[in-house]
Amino acid sequence: MKKLMRLDFIPVNSDIAWLLLRVWLGLSLFIMHGIEKIAGFSTMQGHFPDPIHIGRTPGLIFALLSDSICSLLVILGLFTRIASGIIVLNLLVVFIFLHGFSFDKEHAQLVYVYLGGYLAIFISGGGKYSIGKKP
Repeated sequence: MKKLMRLDFIPVNSDIAWLLLRVWLGLSLFIMHGIEKIAGFSTMQGHFPDPIHIGRTPGLIFALLSDSICSLLVILGLFTRIASGIIVLNLLVVFIFLHGFSFDKEHAQLVYVYLGGYLAIFISGGGKYSIGKKP
């Protein structure tokens, strides 16, 4: 019974865990936010938030880069630390400037969870099962 409680029957493999985290977060970000920015770019330009005053279009382009291209790179494990760094930067802007460090606003908790996951990926890199793995 003790062995069952400790889950010793499940093999420990942190490389598979990092692969799972990369793919899970990457697909989630791409499907929920990346596709919408690609498909609706022209309609979003006029009303996209500009919290750091760089302009609506440059902000949308950066968010599109983060949520679509970088999320796909993270899934593949290609330029993982750079891609996840861009995603973290975008999430920090959203969490700090749009949500004001608050969890009360709509989807702020999701941004916070994404931020933690992508920070972990940024620190650790792509892992063993990634295209960009150094031999």
